[in-house]
Amino acid sequence: MAGENYTRITEFIFTGLEYHPLAQGFLFLLFLLFYLVTMTGILGMIFLIRMDSHLHTPIYFFLSHLSFVDVCFSSVVGPKMLRDFFAERKAISFLGCALQRWSFGLFVAMECLLLASTAYDRYVAICTPLLYSVVMSHRPCIQLVVGPCAAGFLNTMTHTTAAFRLPFCGSNIINHFFCDMSPLLSLVCADTRINKLLVFIVAGAVLVVSSLTILVSYFHIPVSILSIRSARGRHRAFSTCSSHLTAVSISYGTLFFIYVRPGAVFALDLNQVVAVFYTAVIPMLNPLIYSLRNKEVKAAICRTIARRKFCLKS
Repeated sequence: MAGENYTRITEFIFTGLEYHPLAQGFLFLLFLLFYLVTMTGILGMIFLIRMDSHLHTPIYFFLSHLSFVDVCFSSVVGPKMLRDFFAERKAISFLGCALQRWSFGLFVAMECLLLASTAYDRYVAICTPLLYSVVMSHRPCIQLVVGPCAAGFLNTMTHTTAAFRLPFCGSNIINHFFCDMSPLLSLVCADTRINKLLVFIVAGAVLVVSSLTILVSYFHIPVSILSIRSARGRHRAFSTCSSHLTAVSISYGTLFFIYVRPGAVFALDLNQVVAVFYTAVIPMLNPLIYSLRNKEVKAAICRTIARRKFCLKS
């Protein structure tokens, strides 16, 4: 029966974003601008970290991988959303939906856990500066990147595989602009309590582990900063983690708003707006936050521009 139900639905139809027809062209250009700025900023950040030797440190090693995750994350939803602005049928194949959901779950989990890795790096740098080069050597840095990749893979394989093995035998209309888990499970004509519990346990474990790591790290960091006698030293220590704390606050604030708030309190339109903010705006903001709020990155940009001018003159 399950196999027979799978053959009934070969594609899903998105309802897409709700907007006035006159705003179609404007919104398309706006989200296209978001996507282009995101790609330019993130790829520029990766290039800058790779080319400038002053940025070959553990924190920028993590930031380069965070930037790569943001590139992949933006590309999972962005191009399809842009195409659907002018598509009469906002369709996606069954396999395409499964792949989009799998990729989305992978990169969200990786980003959360990589933010935890960077928080741990800031904790070691500020609280135990004399041991920093030993604790954050090459091998631990690799482990703090491979670990989030493996956990993200396990997270998305578990609940995505479980969800797409269920029988979809009713409507194929997804009330969203991408294959998110909640509207997808609403189309299943079977008991989904086990799947929802699985998502809660697996995804919740990722969120709890990463958020606890960040909270514990940033609980100790202010204590260490306040123990620094000079005001200049305190300011320098705080500036090393301010950009990361800003990115964490925006990302986790949005995630908690989407997934932790009571579901009946807000309308679906508001939920879609927040989802747009998380999938389109935050990846664009991250490279701006890391560059505009970080003196080392701004200095690296200046050095790169200066070298470029010298090469052109010679």
